[in-house]
Amino acid sequence: MKKQKYLIRKIIIYIILVLVSFVFFFPTLWVILASFSKSGSIYSLNGFFPSSYSLVSFKKLFTDTSLYNYPRWFMNTLIISSVSCIVGTFLVILTAYTMSRIKFSWKKKLNKTTIVLGMFPSFMGMIAVYLLMTQFDLINKLSSLILIYSASAPLGYLTQKGFFDTIPKEIDEAARLDGASSFQIFKRIHLPLSKPIIVYTALTTFAWPWSDFILPKLLLKQKSLYTVAVGLMSLDETEFSRFAAGSVFIAVPIVLLYFLLVKNMVKGLTEGAVK
Repeated sequence: MKKQKYLIRKIIIYIILVLVSFVFFFPTLWVILASFSKSGSIYSLNGFFPSSYSLVSFKKLFTDTSLYNYPRWFMNTLIISSVSCIVGTFLVILTAYTMSRIKFSWKKKLNKTTIVLGMFPSFMGMIAVYLLMTQFDLINKLSSLILIYSASAPLGYLTQKGFFDTIPKEIDEAARLDGASSFQIFKRIHLPLSKPIIVYTALTTFAWPWSDFILPKLLLKQKSLYTVAVGLMSLDETEFSRFAAGSVFIAVPIVLLYFLLVKNMVKGLTEGAVK
């Protein structure tokens, strides 16, 4: 009797999980199928499955650039995300290492302040950001987004700090007895051990500007400077199949990057354990 109840409960749980998964996956599947449709407007789509499949929408993304310059938007997004990833990762790791290994009087207060600030959504400061960018004449410039993303990245240092906290401090003391400086300890000991968290940081700092909509929409008014997220907004009704194709295409680099970095993350964890 108990086995039957357990089996029934297990079946119900799996059914619920399948339904929830379908609800979350359905919009993604619909956009993927719509990207292969010949229909242009969203109102011309009939049913869930397209009446005919075609790669015309993907072709138009890179050939028909008179009104919607998708290649330019893609390059803008790639430049912003790549530079922000490099600078942001560097700043996050340095901040996390400082908060974990270096002692100073107001470190606890700074940690608490960071936690409190993290409770508020980032868009609450959009007015202040816009006014600052206006004062420094950084509206309609890709550098303004790079500056904001890079400068904001260190505020999310708590996960990285937790990783550095797990590295025994006895290693630092032993290295200092051998005459190593603080920079040498960081470079030769902590960085090799920190490959997993560096990979994680690089992935998150790249993904944020890659998919962000609010900041580019706020600061970029010139169409040639749009990122993909902002540019695709103008396609959502009149050219929905092209919008869907652009959405699918922009997701490919993130998916590939994720799988590549997950593999490197496992490798980094193994190397860290051996060392």
